[in-house]
Amino acid sequence: MVQHTLCTIMNAPSESLLVLASRNRKKLVEISELLAPHHIPVKCVADFPDVPDVVEDGETFEENAAKKARETALRLHTWTLGEDSGLRVDALGGAPGVYSARYAGEPSDDEKNNAKLLQALAGVADEKRGAGYICCVAIADPTGAIRLSVSGTCRGRILHEPKGTNGFGYDPYFLIPELHQTFGELSPAVKRHLSHRARAFERLLPKLVCLLSEH
Repeated sequence: MVQHTLCTIMNAPSESLLVLASRNRKKLVEISELLAPHHIPVKCVADFPDVPDVVEDGETFEENAAKKARETALRLHTWTLGEDSGLRVDALGGAPGVYSARYAGEPSDDEKNNAKLLQALAGVADEKRGAGYICCVAIADPTGAIRLSVSGTCRGRILHEPKGTNGFGYDPYFLIPELHQTFGELSPAVKRHLSHRARAFERLLPKLVCLLSEH
C-alpha cells in the first residue's frame, strides 16, 4: 500500500515517452490532458509516417487496444499506448460496438456515423435509447509485451437531435441524464473527470506511473 501511494505521487521519468497508437488528433488532445499532471509526454503515431495502420480486426475493444499497442511498440521500439473506444447501444444489441468509428463505412466520418445511428434508432422510445461509451487501454513496452490493460465505461442515452459542438464522434447525441448535458455540451474540464476515457485513465495512471518509474 505504501509503495502504491508513493508511485501515485511520483512523476514518471521525462524520457518515458509514450506513443499513442492512433492517428486521431482529437483523441491525442484528450489523452495528453489526462497524462499532463503526471508529466508523461505523449506523441501521436501520425508523427511517424513510416508506421503502417494497424488492422483493427479484434472482436472486442480489449483485443483491438492490445493489438494496436503491441504492433506499434514492435515497430517503434518504445512504450506505446493502444486505446480502443466506442459506443454500445442497448436497443441495437450493443452496436455499433467495435465498429463505432467506421459504422457507416470507410473512411470514417462522424456525420455519416451519426446519421446511420439515428436511422437505426428511428421509432425507439426515449426510455429505450440507453447506451454506454467504453474505453479500453493497453500499454506495451518496447518489446511489444502488454504490461497493463484497463477499461472504463460511462452510461447515458442517445438523443434525437445533437446538442453541443465539443468532443467528437457521437458526443453531441450522448446525453448524461443526471447532468442534463451531452458530451458535446460538457466542457473539457468536466469531461476529463467523468467520461469513459477519464475513468479508464483513472485506473491506469497509478499503475502506469509506477511502471515507468521502474524503467
